[in-house]
Amino acid sequence: MAERVGRLLVSSKLLTEDQLQKALMTQKKEGGRFGKVLIQLGFIDEIQIARFFSRQWGVPLVDLTKIDIDPLVIKLIPADMIRKHLVLPIKRLGTTVSLAMIDPTDVFAIEDIKFITGYNVEPIIATETALFEKIEKYYGKAPTALAEKNGKAAAAANITNRSSSLETIGRTTNGHAIEELVSGPDDTATEADEMPLTTIADLDAVVGDALDAVSVIEEQRDDSEVREVEAPIVKLVNGILVNAIKVGASDVHVEPFETMFRIRFRIDGVLKNMMNLPVKIKNAVTSRLKIMSRLDIAERRLPQDGRIRLKFGKTRQIDFRVSTIPCLAGEKVVLRILDKGALSLDLTTLGFEKQALEDFQEAIASPYGMVLVTGPTGSGKTTTLYSALSTVNTDQVNIMTAEDPIEYNLLGVNQVQMKDEIGLNFASALRSFLRQDPDIIMVGEIRDYETAEIAVKAALTGHLVLSTLHTNDAPSTVNRLLNMGIEPFLVASSVVMILAQRLTRKICVRCKAVDPISPETLLRAGFTEEEVEAGIVVYKGTGCEVCSHTGYKGRVALYEIMPIREELRELILQGASSDELKRESVNRGMKTLRMSGLQKIKEGVTTLEEVLESTFLN
Repeated sequence: MAERVGRLLVSSKLLTEDQLQKALMTQKKEGGRFGKVLIQLGFIDEIQIARFFSRQWGVPLVDLTKIDIDPLVIKLIPADMIRKHLVLPIKRLGTTVSLAMIDPTDVFAIEDIKFITGYNVEPIIATETALFEKIEKYYGKAPTALAEKNGKAAAAANITNRSSSLETIGRTTNGHAIEELVSGPDDTATEADEMPLTTIADLDAVVGDALDAVSVIEEQRDDSEVREVEAPIVKLVNGILVNAIKVGASDVHVEPFETMFRIRFRIDGVLKNMMNLPVKIKNAVTSRLKIMSRLDIAERRLPQDGRIRLKFGKTRQIDFRVSTIPCLAGEKVVLRILDKGALSLDLTTLGFEKQALEDFQEAIASPYGMVLVTGPTGSGKTTTLYSALSTVNTDQVNIMTAEDPIEYNLLGVNQVQMKDEIGLNFASALRSFLRQDPDIIMVGEIRDYETAEIAVKAALTGHLVLSTLHTNDAPSTVNRLLNMGIEPFLVASSVVMILAQRLTRKICVRCKAVDPISPETLLRAGFTEEEVEAGIVVYKGTGCEVCSHTGYKGRVALYEIMPIREELRELILQGASSDELKRESVNRGMKTLRMSGLQKIKEGVTTLEEVLESTFLN
C-alpha cells in the first residue's frame, strides 16, 4: 500500500524516486503511517499530501481551522472511538454524518463508526495537525501513541474489538448510551443524556435497515429471545419517541396486528396514524421499549408498567410512562409523554372564565375543606390540581400528595407514589399524612369508601384536601360520595367546591376562518335567541401545515365550577337529586360545561363541533 501511494506521488512529481526509497526504508525500520513518515523526513508537507489524496480518491478536503462544530454532532461518537481511529464528526445531514479523517481508505474506522452511530459515513480528508487540534479541543488531549498506528495495527485492532463493537450496538444510538438515558436507581440525568432531534422523514431510511438487522438476528436465534437489537432498531425507537415530542403528542400507541404494525400518536386528544412498520420488527421494537423502561422482556403473558426518562438539550427532561399488555398478535405498548417543560402551571392560562377563576382561587385559599376535580381520563384533572398546588405552594405550608402514578415532580411538594402490592394505597397514605403535620393534602383519586372517609375527616379537622373523582358533571359528584357511603351531613360540611372539566381542541390561529352556521343550529346548540339575533360569529380552521391540515392546534379546558354555599348545603342535607343541585347552582350563577363551551365559541377559541362532542345540552 505504501509503495503504491509512493509511486503515485512520484508520477505526480511530488516525490522523487530517491525520496520514495528512503521513505520506504524508514517506514520499514521505524513503523508509522507512510504519509507521516514523508512529512517527518521533510519530503512533502501535510497540505500537499492532503490535496493529493483528495484528488486521487475524489474525497473532499476540509480546513478544520475555519469551522466550528455543533456540540450535538460532537456527541454522536464516543471520545474513545474518536481517539482510536483519529476521526472527527463535523456535520450531520439526515442519516449521514460527515467524518474528517487523515486516511479516507480506513474502512475499519468507517465501519466502526457506522456500527456505533447507525448513520451512513461520508469521509472527508483533513490535515493531521488540524485534526489533532480539534480532537483536543472537543474531546480533550489525545494520547500520542494513538497517532502512531499503521494499517496493520488498525486492522488487528478492529478484528480484536469487533465483538465489543457489536455489544455496543444495542446500547448506543447517535453516540449516546441508552443506559444513561434510561431512568436509573437515582433517576439522575446528566449532560451526557442529551439526544439530537430527528424528524419522521429521517426514520424512513432506517426502517429498511432495521428490517435487515432483525432478519440477521432471527437466523441466529428464536425471536422471543432477542434481548439487544441492532443499531437501526435502537435508532428507530428513539426517533419515534423524539418525533412524538416534536409534534406535541400526549401518548404513543405501538400496536401489533397480524398483517401490520402500527404507530399512532395522540395529538390534541385525537389519535393519528403516523407510521406502518414491517410486521417482522414488531417484537424487536417491543423488546427495545421494554429494555429502556427496565421491564422483563421474557414476560409476554402479563401486563407490565415502567418508565423511561430522557433529557433533550441541557435542561429539558421528559418522562415516558410505559404500559404493556398482551394482545392477540403481540404486546401492545402505550407510552404517556410527561413533558414538564410543556406543562403550564398558571391557572390564568388554562381556560377559566373570570368569575370561575375567582371562585376556584377562593376555594384553594380556604384554610380547610375539600376541593374535588371531576372528569373522565385525559380531561386535564392532573394539570388543574398541579396548577392549584403551584399557586398555594409556599415556604409556610406543608403540602403532601398521594399519587398513582406521580406524573410530574413539583419542587417543594412531598409526593408519595402508591404501591398497592406492599399495602401502600390512598387510604393508608392518608392516615400517615395526618401524622406528618400537613396543611394541604392532595389525593390522586377517591376510589372507595375508606379513602373518601379519611379525606372527609381530614377536611373537617383543619386540612385543605384536593382530590379527583370520575363523574360526568359537578352536581353528580355529590351523589357519588353519598353512594360510597359518606353521610350527607359530612359531604355538606366538608366539600367547599366541585369542579368538572373537559378538554376541547383550539382552532389553529394560522388558518382560522369564519364558519357559516345557520341560526337554527346555533339555537339547538344552546345559544339564546338574543345571542343569535345579535349575531354570533363562529370560526373554524381550514387546515394548514402548522396544524397538519386538521384545523386545530392545542387544547383548552371547559370548566363547570360549583361552589358549595349555604343553599346547596341545605339541599344536600335534604337528599336532593343531581338535577335539583344543578338547577339551584345555575340559578346562582354557575356556568355548566356546555355554557363554558358556548363562551369559548363566542370568543373564537374553539369550534361548535368540538363543544357538541365534549358536552351535553343542559
